[in-house]
Order: sequence, then C-alpha cells, then structure tokens
Amino acid sequence: MSGKSYNQPVSVLALGLNHTTAPLDLRGRFAFAPDQLPPALRGFRERLQRAVPEAALISTCNRTELYVAADPRQAAELVRPALDWLAEQGGVTGSHLQAHTYVREDREAARHAFRVASGLDSMVLGEPQILGQLKEAVRHADEAGTLGSTLHQLFQRSFSVAKEVRSSTEIGAHSISMAAASVRLAAQLFEDLREINVLFVGAGEMIELVATHFAARSPKGMAVANRTLERGEQLASRFGAQALRLADLPARLGEFDAVISCTASSLPIIGLGAVERALKARRQRPMFMVDLAVPRDIEPEVSRLSDVYLYTVDDLAALVQSAGEKRKAAVEQAEAIIDAGVLSFAHWLDQRAAVPLIQALHQQADQWREAELLRARKQLAKGEDVEAVLEAMTRGLTQKLLHGTLAELRGAGQQDREQLAAMVSRLFLRGRSADPGSDDGR
Repeated sequence: MSGKSYNQPVSVLALGLNHTTAPLDLRGRFAFAPDQLPPALRGFRERLQRAVPEAALISTCNRTELYVAADPRQAAELVRPALDWLAEQGGVTGSHLQAHTYVREDREAARHAFRVASGLDSMVLGEPQILGQLKEAVRHADEAGTLGSTLHQLFQRSFSVAKEVRSSTEIGAHSISMAAASVRLAAQLFEDLREINVLFVGAGEMIELVATHFAARSPKGMAVANRTLERGEQLASRFGAQALRLADLPARLGEFDAVISCTASSLPIIGLGAVERALKARRQRPMFMVDLAVPRDIEPEVSRLSDVYLYTVDDLAALVQSAGEKRKAAVEQAEAIIDAGVLSFAHWLDQRAAVPLIQALHQQADQWREAELLRARKQLAKGEDVEAVLEAMTRGLTQKLLHGTLAELRGAGQQDREQLAAMVSRLFLRGRSADPGSDDGR
C-alpha cells in the first residue's frame, strides 16, 4: 500500500456574540443589513486568502454569528483572524470583541446552530422569527458563493430539527412575544388603550407583529411612519391607520402617546431634541416608547427624560421569560430532539470524511478490472481457449485486489500484525477467524 491518506474530515466552527454575551450597543455595531451579507462574506474569504472554503453570516437583533467549515488543521488557526475581521466590521479591537464572543466547534457548533434555529437560544424562548432569519442568511451565503456542502447540510438539518421541536413540543407556548410584551407595558402606563394614539416607526415583520397586537386593543388612532411611503401605506391600510413620511416624524411626534420603532437604520432616527419638543407640545403628558431596533432607533439619552418611559429589546427580555414545570419539560424535550440531530450530523460528517477514500478505491478497482479485461480480450483475439482466459482473468484480478493487503500482513511487526489481521478478517472473511501466522490470512 502507498500509505497515502484519503481521509479528509471537515471541521465546523461557530464564532459570535449574542444578547447573553454582549450589551445592546455593542451588538448594534455588528448588525448587518441583508444586502450587506454577500459582500461581507466575500470580503471575509478574500481577507483569509480563501483559506476558508465555506462561510455563512447570521445577523439578527440579538446575535451576529460567523459559521465556517474548513480542514481541521486550519480550523484552530482561523479563530483569531476571523475574530479580528469581525472586530473590524464593528470598529472595535479584537481583544475588546473577544471578551464578548463565544466559539463552538464541530458537535458543539452543530448543537448551537440547532438551538438557535429552535428558539432555545433566543431572548424570547421559542420565538419563531429566528428560523426565517436563518433561512435568509443561508440564501445570502449561497448568493455569495460561500455556502458549501457542509454548511448547507448543517443548516438544512437545523431547519428540520427546529420544525420537529415546534411540532413535537410546547416550546413556543410558554413565552410572551416582544409584541405582546410591548402591549402589556403600555397597558400598565395607560388606564385605557382605547384612548391613546400609537405610532409605529418602520414597516418590517416586527412592526407588523406589534401593530397586530395593538390593533386588537382598538386604540383611538394608529399611524405608520416609514422611509418608503408606499410600504408604509400598505401596512397602514391593513390596520386602518394613517401613513406618515419619516421626514414628518419630528413635527408630529407629540401627537402620539405610544411610539414603537424598529427600522434597519444604522443611526438613531428619533433624537433627544425631537422628544423634548414633543413633550413640550404635549404639556408633559407621558410618552411610552419601545425601541426594538439593533442598532438603536431612539437615542439612549431619551430615557433620562422624566415623562418618557423608554424600553429597549434588552428591557423587554426580562418580561418575556416564563417559568414553571411545563416550560422546563418543553425545553428538555427540545434538547433531546437536538441531541439526536447532533448525533445524526456528526455521523454524516464521519461518513463524508470517508468519501474520498471510497472514490479512490472504486477508481483503483476499475483500473485493475480494465487492465485484466483488456488482457483477456487480446488473448481471445489470438484464439486462446475461453475457459483458460477467464480463469487467468479472475486469478489476475484476485491477485491485484489482495496484493497490497498480503504485503502489509507479511511486513508488519507482531503487535501491528495482530491488529491488521483482525481488520483484514472483518473486511474479507466476514466473521471467519483469521490466523495471524499464515501468509495469506486464511
């Protein structure tokens, strides 16, 4: 045997920060808009000089995570440059970011991805939005040309695990959504939600959810302010609300008792000065404000105003956590499903590592078969006896198949020979005992 190794396993890494490891303002520095993901991934590969064959980037309100699949010999060396690259994207030092990040490898990386997809690692236990965000991230990685077969398999399995968790457990039934929590907080401040005017800033999925919850309480008036007026009008028409231009927001802010904002803006769109003017126009009547955006939509200094009740996504997190035995049982069921998914993915990785060797064995066997077949045809063309030709062909093929194995048995030391003989017996003799002392292994 040549001694060449065809075993080429793949290592999977997950590096990131989330609501449990990093404060809101730091998370905001690493929020990627969907259209930024493909160029960011391509830039990441170029930065590492294509040492990373596969990469995917997940960016949501509560997390930014980089998934990488590479040769295990390279994987450990990729962590630091990957961290430095991510730090540059957020304009911080690598050492500062490292204090707020986590790294998962192989099985633990798979477990982490499955828990994220299933909503077990979310700020709101079991929240369903994360699954759609993951699918979008996978599409963008595919678009960037960085989604290889390993990460494709990892995420497809994460989607399947999440689907089973949602259908087989009550993991999503014991949590209050951010939208419902916003309404609950507003109800604590105002005696009757039917007497307030509510402004929604943005027109994305989260604002749509919040508007749905508020609309169910029949407020006196609702409005939607969005950068794109057409999109804002579409959402407003669903709830019988009025549509505003974002540019008109400072002048009309004082008309609203409750303001809920969630846009993709990289800078705050509601400043301290605008809120101070709104309060003056309202004659200091209180304002309820919820900033669900990361980065922030509302300047944090607004929270210092005595007549403003401002809540961020981190503030709402404490309200949406539920406790009790039912929740505990649902989590345990979900973790069991995830454990099974991790084992299945690890088995797939192990099998995939053997594929190059299997292909090489097939190629070598085909070469031997073709060589013996060519020799037999030449002998038949010369008029030699068919039975003799077939006998010679099968004998030649058998010798080629066994030559390397027999040579290894003869050349091995005593200890290695016993182990090799046991393996040869399993491979060729189908359970029959092998005598390590014989030359042919029979």
